Amino acid sequence: MSIVAPYGSWVSPISAADLVSSGHPVSGGCFVGDDIWWLEARPEEAGRLAVRRMENGEPTDVLLAPWNARTRVHEYGGGAWTTTEDGTLVFAEYSDQRLYRLDPGATEPVPLTPADQGMRFAELSIRGSEVIAVRETHGEERVARDIVAVPLDGSAQAEAGGIRSIVGGSRFLAYPRISPDGNRIAWIAWQHPQMPWDGTELRVGDLEDGVVTTWRLLIGGKSESVLQPEWVGNDALYAISDRSGWWNLYRIDAGGLTTALHPIEADMGGALWQLGARWYSILDDGSLLSVRTHGTDRLAVLEFSTGEFRDIDLPFASITLGGVNGNRLLTVCGGPEHAAGLREVWLTDGGVRDIRLAVDELPDADYLPTAEPSEFGGVPVVVYRPRNPEYTAPDGELPPFVAFVHGGPTAHVAPSLSLSTAYFTSRGIGVVEVNYGGSTGFGRAWRDRLKGQWGVVDVADTVGAIRALADAGIADPARLAIRGGSAGGLTVLAALEESDVFACGTSYYGVADLAALAADTHDFEARYLDGLVGPLPEATEVYRDRSPLGHVDRLSTPVLLLQGLDDPVVPPSQSETLRNALVAGGVPHAYVGYEGESHGFRKAETIIHAAQAELSFYGQVMGFEPPGTPELELWRP
Repeated sequence: MSIVAPYGSWVSPISAADLVSSGHPVSGGCFVGDDIWWLEARPEEAGRLAVRRMENGEPTDVLLAPWNARTRVHEYGGGAWTTTEDGTLVFAEYSDQRLYRLDPGATEPVPLTPADQGMRFAELSIRGSEVIAVRETHGEERVARDIVAVPLDGSAQAEAGGIRSIVGGSRFLAYPRISPDGNRIAWIAWQHPQMPWDGTELRVGDLEDGVVTTWRLLIGGKSESVLQPEWVGNDALYAISDRSGWWNLYRIDAGGLTTALHPIEADMGGALWQLGARWYSILDDGSLLSVRTHGTDRLAVLEFSTGEFRDIDLPFASITLGGVNGNRLLTVCGGPEHAAGLREVWLTDGGVRDIRLAVDELPDADYLPTAEPSEFGGVPVVVYRPRNPEYTAPDGELPPFVAFVHGGPTAHVAPSLSLSTAYFTSRGIGVVEVNYGGSTGFGRAWRDRLKGQWGVVDVADTVGAIRALADAGIADPARLAIRGGSAGGLTVLAALEESDVFACGTSYYGVADLAALAADTHDFEARYLDGLVGPLPEATEVYRDRSPLGHVDRLSTPVLLLQGLDDPVVPPSQSETLRNALVAGGVPHAYVGYEGESHGFRKAETIIHAAQAELSFYGQVMGFEPPGTPELELWRP
């Protein structure tokens, strides 16, 4: 017989320590000979990213501690490691951002690039005896980027002059792709104030002695987002473009003639936050393996014999492509009933084999919530109701709910099995994830709803969705909370100021002052706000009006601020200035700054403390006592 107890007070087998003790996000699976390699975050090793492989059925490090395969290009990185066919590893080391080579059987990497030159490298690939990469160089006054070739033999490690610059000429570059005959290179370029999901150009250049002599624009521009060019022979390319309003696949010949391969109202691309992201692969028979999204992901093969997609039936809602070997695909995927992780998929029959999941152990399925994709207030959401087989709530009691607001704001959420969600739902606290206007995965029109409207559309959509959830009798209207990180933090703070729906809110390294963010943030996002808010100085008043810091007098509900003290994207000054304003305004709150944390928490002790602090905060504000949770000290006037 179940125990009758108020929502929020249920005892859960999922502790904050469980979020990291068996948790290790994985990415980037690839085939290296007969082996499968991947990148794995190690929270218990201060968030180190280790290259690993399976050996005798057990995961083992290829790259030993303390080496950390993580690049800071664009601050979000991407493509920090690659391999040769014989298992030589090339990677960017986080501590100094140099490239290193680790030979098979060796334990100590050899440097390939010079020290103390302000250079960072990303989107690594190997061609012959060279590493092809996007280089980002930090000087005293500016940041420059180009596509380069680095000798694999280490001859460039003594001086930067040994690195050959292939092409530059744009503020941002991505996807360097050299034609099979070596005579041309294709790449993606864009300039401030565009972001790569706003407008990019597909360029092709002629190579002479390994350097671009002339180049031409094939497709793209300020209002067309082009992604992931891949050569088809030496005279044509595939690429993704959103010229139809959806990121679809196209074939582009050398003269720029563009042919849609299979127009469909679904996205086959996404927001390029990390370099090297892939949404399709060319198979041995010439067909295209692709991931398409309309709320959730589908894996399919575009068969040129029929011109149609052959869907591969998989139980996953989120799919990221990795390496392909014949009819075998490596993919990082997850779904409402399957934990995220690296899996091998057989493309012929949809067979699946787990390689390395992001969690070692899951609690009994009865403690995990059921994902319910739905719409509330006209906004796509995923609802996770409280679930714990040992407890029921008193008759007539409705559960507290927390609205999870994703960052970006051009991110996207899909139904998933997440211990972070179950941490709340197994204690009797519901969760709803919101794909507000601006989210990817629903076409360009939905994405562009946020143009000039950040802090307005996202707030209205989130408030409307959670209010409709309460009106439907699913959530207690008096016990609604909101939490979000980075861009989602701004939505949290603005929603608390602009509505009376929420009892409290949690901001993880959130934006509080838009003008300060525009002045202080890193180069990749330095002009992001031009599109989300407006160009400066013309939109100065809009920045002031949209900044939560300017309207703290409207805040009366408690706020929890969690901040990494080494964050270059949203500097800690944002949270600290807001904290001071909350004190001056007499608003109950707590502020926690974490040493050694950047944009996104990686250390085990940080993740544990933040989860417990958030749970205690909700309990104190919404009137329940979570058992066994250390009490967070709230500042009160």
